[in-house]
Amino acid sequence: MKQLFSLLFFLFANIIVSQIKGTVTDTNGNVLPFVNIYIQDTYIGTTTNENGKYELNYTNSGNTVLLFQYLGYKTQKKEINTISSSQELNVILEEENFQLNEVVVQNGINPANEIIQKAIASKKINAAKTDKFEADFYSRGIFKVKDIPKKIMGFEVGDIDGSLDSTRSGVIYLSETVSRIKFEKPNNLKEEIIASKIAGDDSGFSYNTALNTNYDFYENYVDFDINMISPIADNAFNYYKYKLESTFYDDKNQLINKIQVTPKRDKEPVFEGYIYIVEDSWAIYGIDLDIKGYRMQQPILETMKLIQNFSYNKESKLWVKNVQSLDFDAGIFGMKFTGKFTHVFSNYKFKDSFEKKTFGNEIVTFAENANKKEDSFWKNTRPVPLTEEETKNYIKKDSIQTIRKSKTYLDSIDAKSNKFKVFDIINGYTYKNSHKKWNFSYQGVTDLSSLSFNTVQGWNLNSGFSFRKWNEETGKFTSINTTFNYGFAEDRLRVNGRFYHRFNTKNYANLIISGGSAISQFNDNEPISAFINSISTLFFKNNFMKLYNKEFAEIAYGQEVVNGISANGKLTYENRHALFNNTDYTLIKNNDDYFSNNPLQPYNYTSAFEKHSIFKFNLSTRIRFGQKYISRPDGKINIQDDKYPVLSFAYEKGFGGTNSNYNYDFIAGRIDYNKTFGNKGEFSVNIRGGKFFNADNISFIDYKHFNGNQTHVNFRGSYINSFNLLPYYSNSTNDAYIETHLQHNFKGYIMNKIPLLNKLQWNLVGGFHQINVPNTKPYQEFSVGFDNIGFGKFRFLRIDYIRAYQNGYQGDGIMFGLRF
Repeated sequence: MKQLFSLLFFLFANIIVSQIKGTVTDTNGNVLPFVNIYIQDTYIGTTTNENGKYELNYTNSGNTVLLFQYLGYKTQKKEINTISSSQELNVILEEENFQLNEVVVQNGINPANEIIQKAIASKKINAAKTDKFEADFYSRGIFKVKDIPKKIMGFEVGDIDGSLDSTRSGVIYLSETVSRIKFEKPNNLKEEIIASKIAGDDSGFSYNTALNTNYDFYENYVDFDINMISPIADNAFNYYKYKLESTFYDDKNQLINKIQVTPKRDKEPVFEGYIYIVEDSWAIYGIDLDIKGYRMQQPILETMKLIQNFSYNKESKLWVKNVQSLDFDAGIFGMKFTGKFTHVFSNYKFKDSFEKKTFGNEIVTFAENANKKEDSFWKNTRPVPLTEEETKNYIKKDSIQTIRKSKTYLDSIDAKSNKFKVFDIINGYTYKNSHKKWNFSYQGVTDLSSLSFNTVQGWNLNSGFSFRKWNEETGKFTSINTTFNYGFAEDRLRVNGRFYHRFNTKNYANLIISGGSAISQFNDNEPISAFINSISTLFFKNNFMKLYNKEFAEIAYGQEVVNGISANGKLTYENRHALFNNTDYTLIKNNDDYFSNNPLQPYNYTSAFEKHSIFKFNLSTRIRFGQKYISRPDGKINIQDDKYPVLSFAYEKGFGGTNSNYNYDFIAGRIDYNKTFGNKGEFSVNIRGGKFFNADNISFIDYKHFNGNQTHVNFRGSYINSFNLLPYYSNSTNDAYIETHLQHNFKGYIMNKIPLLNKLQWNLVGGFHQINVPNTKPYQEFSVGFDNIGFGKFRFLRIDYIRAYQNGYQGDGIMFGLRF
């Protein structure tokens, strides 16, 4: 009886899952990567890997017709019998017998243009046929590096968890996911990740999902962080030239047109390569397009290649994408980076409609134990076989992980790095316990980033101690920091401490407790950095930073209350007193005196305010409408919906002041919005407003201060959060205000159409900034400039010309900025 059941089980298993595998080559014996392989008149398929090998698991028995489709080659049909549990089928593909009339252009008419025109006219119909579906999805991503130095900017790189070989090259990331997706155009997605695998991380969860893999050429723009213009966009003829390179008939006797796509102007966000269009239906048969990094405004990226293969089902009469591959090459400082993403869509089920609650804000979820699947699962499920390199990488990384996660190994590594050396007294020192996931650090005194100069302290130096402990599975993180700041001219030491604890990475609840003695700018947004102030002071004798002393204690708590809504509360006690200049030292000698440390009266060297203390309570919230999110077992990843603005509100109360006149109430609101206009750039707006109550005689410290700039440099990165020429405290208010920042970055539009200038690859940027406060004329700035300035792969510079107005023309200037 047991033997009978065993035999029945064996036969049943073979009916349920049959595996076909083999290699696909051309007539010269060269392997063909990413050949589209699928069961005739179904959406069950796979693709070959880089070595031309494929595997296809099929749940059926009997005779089956297998199609092998590859751009530029004749489609082959192979009839097989899948009664066997596993069989090998090697296939040789022949190049297409391309047909093309000798006269490509007749009577001034380019046949390629006619085909593209019909494809454009039919794209809405073709797109609508597949706008709602369910499907199985498989994704694999691999990243490789070459010639990685041992140190970058003085920091040890190491072997990247065993990824690098003796030549400093290797695979640094390899992962796979298997999921089930529901999709509705334009961007409704519901995905459950069934299995997730990362080489060398058996507890990790891959970031490979179907999100952002929808490169849809039926749309006018294809999103690659910048909107690339589709070769069949409504306005495609403004950007592309077309040539009918060849035609051929597929296995169903349908005529396929192979059309070469060439950009009219090199520096625009355009593709080049080939698009294949089916005659009569004018549907996409295939995509084989290249993307240059400079066209994406990603100069480090050299080239990306996107290939899409579509299959046809005669029952549904639909051409559907089932294989997509994306390769890239990048490099900088002699280092080389390559990567490949492989996506397979199968088992499509097209829908007329979805139930109302199918799609929500949660777009990706993980099945239980998705990262614990056995090798047998992957062997039976993986639609694209691993290459030899990928197989070896999994084995190598998993072996290294076993060793490097062991307590013995971690303790040995820590024992080596934890050895204390005499010079650590000045250079800094870190003691680690990697197994228990904590470390203790001493900052040292030789870090140049901790050294700065201002006229109150003269040269001043930061040092301190820190303790950190973390748990990667729960998302808990704790840090305790103590900072020592000593001002040499002031001859004063200030000490403060900070405790931070993050409870999880689900709602990111966190608690902060801090206190001590500190030196602070009147504007707590710190509009001028210590580094920029040091340069401005020492070389130009412009001491723009205005400082006061505070002894303080503070407790704060924040978390995401519900999806898209975050709240923070803070209670602070501050004891404040004024500070004065203590040095006239400068590197560039001149007879000018430094301005005083009084933010409003530069020639008044007496106290800027009376010593006082106050309590402050602050409650704030941020609302992101339509926020999507990915639910991972190790945390929640929020994804902002760019269709809606972000709103922020705050209430602050000052109470318990030394003098009751210092008490006040303050409310504020803010709107942030970014909108991309096709290929015409990105518009950004930041509007803020607020109102003080019972605040006629409050301390100047508690006024609303605006982020001014008098240094003609911008290293803050944001241009819609600050002004360019505004004196730092000239428009501060304890009444009402409205602050407006507008900017449009054309992202190459206009500039890339102008001969010669388009070779610069600069981006035209325009801006407007305004402050409205009672009883004062509005302060306004108009700016025009260029972004993406540089050469080759190094394009970090921005230059703006600004004109300022307040009760008439105030002045103009040039602003230099760096962005990274």
